[in-house]
Formats: sequence, structure tokens, C-alpha cells
Amino acid sequence: MSPTSEKLFNSPRLAALGLLCVAMVWGATFVLTHHVLESYPVFAFLGWRFLIATISFGLLCAKPLMRSLANLHRPSLNIALFAGVFLSLGYIFQTYGLIPATQGGTTPARAAFITGLYVVLVPLSQFLLSKQRPSPGIFFGIIFAMIGLWFLSGLGSDSGQSYWVWGDTMVVICSVAYTIHMLILGRADESYSTVLMTFIQLTIVTLICASMSVVTHEHASFPQGFEIWSAIIICGVFASAFAFAIQTWAQQVMVPARVALILVSEPAFGGIFGWFAAGFVLRHELIGSTLMLGAMILSELWGIEKTTTEPSLEGPIVMIDDQ
Repeated sequence: MSPTSEKLFNSPRLAALGLLCVAMVWGATFVLTHHVLESYPVFAFLGWRFLIATISFGLLCAKPLMRSLANLHRPSLNIALFAGVFLSLGYIFQTYGLIPATQGGTTPARAAFITGLYVVLVPLSQFLLSKQRPSPGIFFGIIFAMIGLWFLSGLGSDSGQSYWVWGDTMVVICSVAYTIHMLILGRADESYSTVLMTFIQLTIVTLICASMSVVTHEHASFPQGFEIWSAIIICGVFASAFAFAIQTWAQQVMVPARVALILVSEPAFGGIFGWFAAGFVLRHELIGSTLMLGAMILSELWGIEKTTTEPSLEGPIVMIDDQ
């Protein structure tokens, strides 16, 4: 790798831009997944999605993946395996939250907004583990994010979706799983192979979801129709393979709190796509998305680099100061 390429690879700003693109893609998939689940079961959809993701990622990164397999070491394997398990749980609970409303599911917009709870859970969990006070930017970012999530969720509003449903609870559990996943990946540094860790995690999610499809006796036929296949391909290639690779790489050059606060824009993007699909926008959702984007910008501008250190591979799964 040339000095210029290495500098770009280790650039937190480039990683932040990549994460913003990831958040946009993830935001778009809420509506897409919600529609597919009206005619296709959860585990079968996730199994096909991550099978496509694993294959496409393996083909795109064949050469670096083979080199990484030759240098596989136990610490990176352990991190990838544990991260893959919690990533699986996150996707499973989130997807179950998006089942049709007649079965207790929530709306795509609410699912996107509630998923954003990890921006609060990551700093709070780190504070409990490290006993170190969050930086001012993180602290006020959390406050803005919490207020924004309240508005975005519709709770306390006069909208028809102001009540809590079973799907909302599933998505809350999803946000907890994503929090743990993010903290686990925070233990990896630049010496760990991003390509290999990504491939292992995608493989784990594929195996878990495919196995659960069999265990739960889902009677899913081979995917048919443009809508189902387009959702599987878009979610598998763009929202899983590429997006997950970017997130895993960004974890190596950025602390988890900053990653979480950038990805908090995902609910806002989810709201935007939801508003576009619905053809209208609710005032409380617009206020909430503005507050959450404000939380991200505030935390980015208020001296995160001065008050944080990079993740350490020693000791418990904690980051220093910023959580």
C-alpha cells in the first residue's frame, strides 16, 4: 500500500463520509424490507440476503481474503465470531419488528427511529464500564439524540402510531444487540484484517438465519418475483456486504461513540424515505430528525479527538472516555 493510500485508509474523515453513506443505504432498506415481509418470511429473507452478501463480498475481495486467511490468528477470529452472533441478533429482531402491522409489527419509520437508540446505549454502557465521564460533545449529543428520538418515535404525539406495539419492543432489543456488536468491534485495530472479519461475520449471520429458518419450520418457497429478488440483492450487496465492510473498517480508525453518533443519521434517512413513500411528512418527525442530525454535527465539532483515545485490545470491552 502506498503512503497516500495508507493515509486515506486511516483517515477518520473519509471513514465518517463512508459511514454517512452507509446510514443512507440502511435508512432506505426499512421501507424495502417492510414490503417484502408482507409476502415472504423473516428468516428465509435474511438467509437469502446474507447468502448473497457473503458470496458477493467473497468475490469482490477474493485476493485480499485469501491472503488474510493465510494469516488468520485467534484474537481476530474470536472477535469476528462474537460480533457475528450479535449482528445476527440485531438483524433478526429488527426484521421481526418490520412484519405486517396485523401481526404486531411496527412501521418502517418507527423501526428506523427506535434502532437509533444505540447512539444512547453505546455511550451509557461505556460510562458504566469505564467509570469515565463522557466528553461535552458526546454528552450534549446524547441529550439532543434522546429528545430527537422522542419526537421521531411519535410517542406522546396525536398521530395514529403513538401507541407501543410488539414490533417496537423487537426493535429495542435489536438496538441493544447492535450496541454490543459495536463495542466488540471496537476491540479490533488496524492490525486486524477488515476483509476477513467482515467475511466471517457475514458467514455467521447466513448460517444462523438459514438454520433458524429450518428450526422454526418456515415454509418458504424459492424467492420469486422482481420485488423479492430486488430486495434481497439490494439488501445483500449494498446494505450488507459493502455497508458492513465500511463499518468494520471505520471501527478500526474511529472510536465507537463517534461511529454511533454518525450512524444516528440512519433514522433520519429512514424517515426521509418513509415520508417519500407515504407522500407526506409529520411535523414531529421533521423536528426529531433535525435534532438527531444536530446531535451528530454537535458531537463531531466539539472536540471528540481531544477527549478520546483509540480502542485498546487489553482488558474488558471498553473504550476510553468517550462513552
